[in-house]
Parts: sequence; C-alpha cells; structure tokens
Amino acid sequence: MSSETFIVAYEGEEGDTPTLDYAIERARKDGAGLLVVHILEWSPYSFLTPDEIEERHGRRKQEMTRAREIVLDPAVAKVKAAGLVGSAELRYGNVVDKIVEIASETNASMIFVGRAGSQSMAARVFGSVPIGLAQVAPVPTVIVP
Repeated sequence: MSSETFIVAYEGEEGDTPTLDYAIERARKDGAGLLVVHILEWSPYSFLTPDEIEERHGRRKQEMTRAREIVLDPAVAKVKAAGLVGSAELRYGNVVDKIVEIASETNASMIFVGRAGSQSMAARVFGSVPIGLAQVAPVPTVIVP
C-alpha cells in the first residue's frame, strides 16, 4: 500500500496526457498512489424557480456521469495499467477551492496540474487554476507544461 497520495488535477487531455504521464512517473519513483481529481465548475443560482432547479439538478447528474466515463475512468485505468494504486474524485464547485479541500481531506503530499493555455486578460488579472493552486495549496504544487 502506498504511503503517499499525489493528486492529479485533471481536465482530460486530448491525445497525449503530459500531466497524467508525469504524475505517473513521479508516483512510480516515490511509491505513491494517485488520486485523479476532476472538478466541474458550478455556481449556485439562488434566483431560479423550482422547475429550473430540478432541470439543473438533472443536467448536473448527466454532466457527472459523462465526466466520470470520459475523463476519470480512462485516467484511472491508465494509472492502474502503470501498476500504481489509482482512484478518482469528482466534485462541483470552484476548481482551486475544491482541489485544496480534497488535498487537505486526503492528506495528499503533492498536487500535479497542467499549465493553462489561456492568455486572456481575465486569466492574467485574476489568475488561473495553476497559479491559484501554487498560491494556496497546502502541499507542493507541480505545474506541468
């Protein structure tokens, strides 16, 4: 059994999977397990009608099922195929807040996150997920190019 857990903040990557591949390589060297984390942004709207809330709840379930099947299941299968202990966590909310929350709950020792490709003004002014994690994560954060 692994003594350490590394978190992979994972969006699902087209083709090559540099973030996941690097995390697998590091986990193999360190004898750690990987927890692949996917966060779906979700903002609560308090002004919705009961019908709209019910419809939104149904869409949320569909999104979670799709994310698990398309993003998380293949990533965990890749981790296990590499001979490592792997599991997944899927949550809704603010990406940085949820990853930090999971890192604290699981006593993770490291977080791996891909470098965001966004060069938008909003990303430069308000920061991105990798920058946010680097600033507030309770454990070292590795930003994978």
